[in-house]
Amino acid sequence: MLKTREQMEREEMASLSPFALKSAEATGRIYPEPRHPYRTEYQRDRARVIHSRSFRRLEYKTQVFLNGTGDHLRTRLTHTIEVASISRTIACALGLNEDLAEAIALAHDLGHSPFGHTGEEMLNQLMQGHGGFEHNLQSLRIVGILERKYPKFPGLNLTIDVLEGLGKHTHSNNPQISSPSLEAQIANIADEITYYSHDLDDGLDFDLIQPKQIAKLEVWQHSHQAVHRHFPKLKGHDLTAYVIRCIIDREVQDVIETSAVAIAKSRITTPAQVRHLKKPLIRYSPELQKANRELRKFLYQNLYHHPKVAIVNEKACGMLRDVFNACLEKPERLGRNTARNIESEGLHRAVCDYISGMTDRYLLEEYARLFPRSHQIT
Repeated sequence: MLKTREQMEREEMASLSPFALKSAEATGRIYPEPRHPYRTEYQRDRARVIHSRSFRRLEYKTQVFLNGTGDHLRTRLTHTIEVASISRTIACALGLNEDLAEAIALAHDLGHSPFGHTGEEMLNQLMQGHGGFEHNLQSLRIVGILERKYPKFPGLNLTIDVLEGLGKHTHSNNPQISSPSLEAQIANIADEITYYSHDLDDGLDFDLIQPKQIAKLEVWQHSHQAVHRHFPKLKGHDLTAYVIRCIIDREVQDVIETSAVAIAKSRITTPAQVRHLKKPLIRYSPELQKANRELRKFLYQNLYHHPKVAIVNEKACGMLRDVFNACLEKPERLGRNTARNIESEGLHRAVCDYISGMTDRYLLEEYARLFPRSHQIT
């Protein structure tokens, strides 16, 4: 039996919480389009993101470690898929729209530059006086302008609800709107859960962090003790991998249970009421929030600024700067699609779009082509 969009919309109206965003009530798109017979609006958004070029390029963009330095280390793509998975879990448990939360999660890192956060910082420096660079805003540029797949409009023409989620705390530039949708809040916190727990996992796997360093961290200690009670013979990588798994499960369960209480106490009954709240309802318990701050501080001190990470990323960002400046000097080096934005966006923004869209691998290749006598990253 065929399952039509209308039928799926009726099922949502009957099964989702009253404060969930429903596909049948989606805010709409900047460029109006007829609805699809067999897909809801948020399902279409999800598909448009997955089929975009920017999404495919995430496979070759740095998460923490320079892409290609380890076969099992995470990239922006694997991180994004993990965020989407956790977003669906939380949304399902709270009776919220899983498709919307997943679409936001899948698109949330499309605007990331090569070489992770160090690359973002370098681009922001290079764009001082020209609007700066911030990856969340760049994600909005990508889905709104830079992706070109449709003859009738630029970008992917995603629903306003997904665009709001990518902006995290904006809605139509309306100062009366304080909070994004609950689905957007879910994608935001799922990003944090995934980011810190899996960076810890990669740091251990890459031997930049040792288990004895994290033994006293509450996040690690709590799950490590539970694992040891049930599996006392687990050791080495098998032990650390399962502890990380338990950390994530604890974080997700904590968010679900804490958020459910917060939502009940708020007495909201519609999605519109969510937007006027001063604080997000999707949250950790105070105990886990404190433990996560401790973990975040540890990672910044011991992983993100570790010499083996920082030295390589600094060299890579020097190459990013040189390629950026080379494109400023000769704009003909820009791709044809990017070059046509110079008149409307300005040369610096066009170059920034071009460089930020590159994968780690392509930027290194472009550097080698432009500066063949210079030393490469070793």
